[in-house]
Amino acid sequence: MNIDHIHFYVEDAKAWRDWFVSHLGFQAVADYAFPLKGSFHTCTEVVKSGPVYFLLSSPILPISPVAEFLCRHPPGVADIAFGVEDVEATIALAEGHGAKVLQTIEQYQQGNLYIKWGKIAAWGSLTHTLIERATDDFTVSPTVKSSATSATTFTAIDHIVLNVAAGDLERAVAWYESVLDFQPQQTFKIKTDRSALYSQVMVSRNGCVQLPINEPASANSQIQEFLDVNHGPGIQHIALQTGNIINAIAQFRAAGLSLLSVPKSYYSHLQQRKGLPLSAQETRAIAQLEILVDWNQQSNLGNMHVPLLLQIFTQPIFGQPTFFFELIERRSQAQGFGEGNFRTLFEAIEREQIKRGSMKD
Repeated sequence: MNIDHIHFYVEDAKAWRDWFVSHLGFQAVADYAFPLKGSFHTCTEVVKSGPVYFLLSSPILPISPVAEFLCRHPPGVADIAFGVEDVEATIALAEGHGAKVLQTIEQYQQGNLYIKWGKIAAWGSLTHTLIERATDDFTVSPTVKSSATSATTFTAIDHIVLNVAAGDLERAVAWYESVLDFQPQQTFKIKTDRSALYSQVMVSRNGCVQLPINEPASANSQIQEFLDVNHGPGIQHIALQTGNIINAIAQFRAAGLSLLSVPKSYYSHLQQRKGLPLSAQETRAIAQLEILVDWNQQSNLGNMHVPLLLQIFTQPIFGQPTFFFELIERRSQAQGFGEGNFRTLFEAIEREQIKRGSMKD
């Protein structure tokens, strides 16, 4: 299993196409190797960066499924499409464990491209399109030049985070375990003086898809705020992997991308930690760009080979405290999510909640 593409439902697909091009260096794509239906009532644009594909749909007519979605939720992720080896077997397994099939299996062929796909209902309003491809050759044509940030392309979708209501974490974990054969991995319990959350990381059997699931553990948790504003569960953020986060963030900041701020005290504490596996130049750069760092202090491999996570988070991109992006670089095959960074993110979002007035200082 892998992530084939992510489908966003937005109010203006063309405007958001241009946003991804100008702010994150994506390319707009003319042709995408997946048949898109309903063009008379829905406008769909496609953007890509490396192997990462996003579909952006907005309503033309009120009968568009996007219009229905936007009546119930703010803009955000409506569908996560998974590439699977055998779509019939995957949908049979899902249906056998109680998943609702929204679209029975269809097939499409054009030239050497042959795909079969179906769609199931997932958690809340989220759906999963399941796609079996006979070829991985995505033939695409750029239609809009990407910005100067196109020098930075993303190498993968690192993980996707789902927020569910309090008390639903165990049920959501069981659903992904039984319906899509995901396996539980890391567990997080993050608690500050103000709020808390629980998180369980789910991973596909082949390890290619990572899906952390969060639930609020306090009434004023940022997860609860998301659920309130989103009018139910949904995708909180997507982590995009890059090979050089320092260069990428320098370019994205210059392009106007809004990112969460990190207090200067974080970097003074960072330099006091034992075995910081960064040069003095890199340490200055990450402090200036406000990038978070986490590593395995128990590693005996020497500073050049210490598994290291570098992470940063955007502000919510749709104007409401719902969906945002994480940008991540993994060095020396770093695994996991960095519990120290997770807590720092949690505290950074709390500061934004205080600014919005949804949490008292």
